[in-house]
Amino acid sequence: MLPEQDGLSILKKLRESTQYKRLAIIMLTAKGSEFDKVKGLDMGADDYIAKPFGVMELISRINAVLRRSDVISDAGEKLAYADIALDNARRTVSAGGKKIALTFKEYELLHYLLLNTDIVLGRDKIMEAVWGYDFEGESRTVDMHIKTLRQKLGKAGEYIKTVRNVGYKIGE
Repeated sequence: MLPEQDGLSILKKLRESTQYKRLAIIMLTAKGSEFDKVKGLDMGADDYIAKPFGVMELISRINAVLRRSDVISDAGEKLAYADIALDNARRTVSAGGKKIALTFKEYELLHYLLLNTDIVLGRDKIMEAVWGYDFEGESRTVDMHIKTLRQKLGKAGEYIKTVRNVGYKIGE
């Protein structure tokens, strides 16, 4: 049992939040009635596991949810902010109604920024998400890609904000 609120109210808050809307959620609970399971799943849980459960089953269910979330997030996703539009199914980007040609990493960087609109992202977090590894040392790679991305987006590049001594965000 959770100390101050129940899992369903936490689930509701997560699903209403822009920041955590796409988060994969598995409910682990002592409530195992059919009604409880249906309620949890209908409120937005990706899976619902009632106690007792085995560790191997839990790991398999986590892997299944992660596989599904990857497929769903990549298929036909369209993201936009102001006059920047990204169509993941076609891997196209437009700004101000004009198609923009981006390199693979520039596209992935813009995609990551749009997925996290209005969230300040540190350079290390961007490196890990876009380049796929933990980064220690100079972060000029991110800075240079941001600079190039801004140039290619033209006036829309102004939406990519620098947060001094922290990183970057797209938004207000």
